Order: sequence, then C-alpha cells, then structure tokens
Amino acid sequence: MADVEVQVRLSESEAWDLAQFLKRVGFDQFFVNAQDNDEAYRMMFAAEKVRKALAEAGYSPR
Repeated sequence: MADVEVQVRLSESEAWDLAQFLKRVGFDQFFVNAQDNDEAYRMMFAAEKVRKALAEAGYSPR
C-alpha cells in the first residue's frame, strides 16, 4: 500500500484544539472505535504522525 500525503487547512483554534485532543487521547479511545487491536494501533500511530506535524507547526501543548 502506498503512502498518502494529506494537506489540511485549520484555523489556529482548530489546530490547537486538535493538538490538545491528540495529547490527551489514549489507546482505550482508539480501541473502542476500532474493529480490533491491530486497527486501533494503526489509528493511534496515524494520529501520532498528525500530532508531530502539528508540533512542528508550533502547536504543541504541554
């Protein structure tokens, strides 16, 4: 499967709020929304990539 590059435009508040969510969300939240553990881990790893991109753009809540 090929990599997919996604570009999205967010307002500052949307970027901050999403960064906050990604900081707080845990495996349990991914697990209850996934079909199985493997899908939950893939979702979590994808979310971590988005969190890192937000941090690189200056949206990194502590």
